[in-house]
Amino acid sequence: MPVATPQQYAQMLDAAQQGGYAYPAINITSLATINGALKAFAEAGSDGIIQVSTGGGSFASGLSVKDEAYGAIVLAEATHRLAEKYDILVALHTDHCHPAKVESFLKPLLQASRERIAEGKGPLFQSHMFDGSVVDLDQNMEISKELLKECAELNIILEVEAGCVGGEEDGHDTSDLPAEKLYTTTEDMLQVYETLAPIGRFMFAATFGNVHGSYKPGSVKLKPTILRDGQAAVIDKHGAQAEMDFVFHGGSGSDLEDIRETLTYGVVKMNIDTDTQYAFTRPIVTHICENIEAVLKIDGEVGVKGKYDPRSYIKKGEQGVCDRLKIACDDLLSTGKSIYNK
Repeated sequence: MPVATPQQYAQMLDAAQQGGYAYPAINITSLATINGALKAFAEAGSDGIIQVSTGGGSFASGLSVKDEAYGAIVLAEATHRLAEKYDILVALHTDHCHPAKVESFLKPLLQASRERIAEGKGPLFQSHMFDGSVVDLDQNMEISKELLKECAELNIILEVEAGCVGGEEDGHDTSDLPAEKLYTTTEDMLQVYETLAPIGRFMFAATFGNVHGSYKPGSVKLKPTILRDGQAAVIDKHGAQAEMDFVFHGGSGSDLEDIRETLTYGVVKMNIDTDTQYAFTRPIVTHICENIEAVLKIDGEVGVKGKYDPRSYIKKGEQGVCDRLKIACDDLLSTGKSIYNK
C-alpha cells in the first residue's frame, strides 16, 4: 500500500482517538531505518508514522550536500516507494522545525507537495511540525496560523507545540530551561485551540514534563493530568467535537503507566527516537565486538569480507529497529488495529 492519502491519515487519527490508542512516530535517517519501521508496523499489524527531522534530512543528503529539505524529500520519496510493498498504512511527517528554519526546511517541503498535487498525486508529507515553543505563545500562534492556512490548502495537517520539551535533539538543547516551561497551561491550550481550529486540522504537542533523550528512572517528572485538564477545558467550552489530537514528545524511556494514561486524554501520536537509535546501534556494536579480528585487518591479516561488509551489520540494526518499534506498538495499543482495507 502506498503512503496514506490525506483522507486515510485523517481516518487513522480519528480511529486512534476513538479507540484509545496512539501511533508510534519514528524518526528515520536512511533506507535501513525506513525498512526497519515498515517491517515493524507490518508485523505488528499497526499503522504508523514515519518522520524526518532537520538533522535527519541533512544526514540523508550526504556530507557534501548537507541540505535538510533535500534530504527529507529523498527519504520521503523512498518511503512512498517502499511502502507499496506492505499491507498497512504509514503517514509521513516532519519533526521539530523552529521558526529560523521555516523558510529553508518547511517551505521547500510544502512546495514539493504542491508540485506533486499538481501532477495528480498526493502530498509528499501528510503532516508537518512547526515548533514555535522558542518564541512567546502569541508569536507562535501568528506563525502557526499562516502555516496552517498553507497546509490546509494542501490537505496537510500541522502539528504545533506550546510549552517546551526538555533535553537535546538535533543540536537544539533546552536542558537549562526552568521547570515551569516544561508544562503547558490550560489557558495556553485554550488559546491554541481557539486560534487554530477555525483554520484547519492540527495536532498539538502540549508539554507535560516531556524530555528528549533517555534518563534513569525518576529523573523525568511527567504530569499527564495536564493533558486531561486542558482537554476538559476545551471540550467544556467548545463541545465534544473540539477534542484535540495530542502528541507525546520524548516517548523513549517513559514508564508504561504514564504512556497508557496519556492515551485516555487524547494522545494519538508518540514520538520515539532515542530508543530506536539505540536499538539500531546496539546489535551493530555487538557484531563488531564479536568479530573484531574479522572486521579489522590486524597485524597484516586480511580480515573477513563477509564480516566487514556493511550489509552484514546494518541489517542487524534494521532488525533492532523493528523489534523495538513493535514494543512501542504494544505499549501504545496500536498492535493489530491497522485500518487498511477496513
